[in-house]
Amino acid sequence: MSTDRNRPAPPTPDDHWKTIDAVMRRHAYSPHALVETLHAAQEAFGFLDKPTLAYVAAWLRVPLSRAYGVVSFYHLFRTRPRGRQLCVVCAGTACYIKGAEAVLAGVERQLGVRDGETSADGEVSLLSAHCVGQCGLAPLVLLDDDVLGKTTAEEVVSQIAARRPPAVEALETA
Repeated sequence: MSTDRNRPAPPTPDDHWKTIDAVMRRHAYSPHALVETLHAAQEAFGFLDKPTLAYVAAWLRVPLSRAYGVVSFYHLFRTRPRGRQLCVVCAGTACYIKGAEAVLAGVERQLGVRDGETSADGEVSLLSAHCVGQCGLAPLVLLDDDVLGKTTAEEVVSQIAARRPPAVEALETA
């Protein structure tokens, strides 16, 4: 990958930078390629940290504040690693009316994690979504690729616990 005096080298020696550079090159390093390039970077690394944002911003000739603004505006971008499990509580109108707020609050309380955060053990990321388009199943939670319809916080937490890998100690005693 070529660099010039005003643009940085990749933050790490990772080969994923070649893919990200290809996306930027395909768009002639245009500032208009910011969202697509950020998608490619997040797909490659799982989240967007400050060195990644700075690298992309420099190559696309946009202020770092603009790159951060895009990342903080769109909920699909993450600035921290995602947990092993992803729990998304629908907060659309139908789900809200049917108790999504209580489901979210219960999951937050029982797991000790807030909306938009990942648990300290890196196991679960909790998010709320404006609407997932399955209003007949309200209140609805997406747990990884599974839909939990007409659910409660207790059912969600139970499903999360059932998906956790067995403890190392249990494996050693078997």
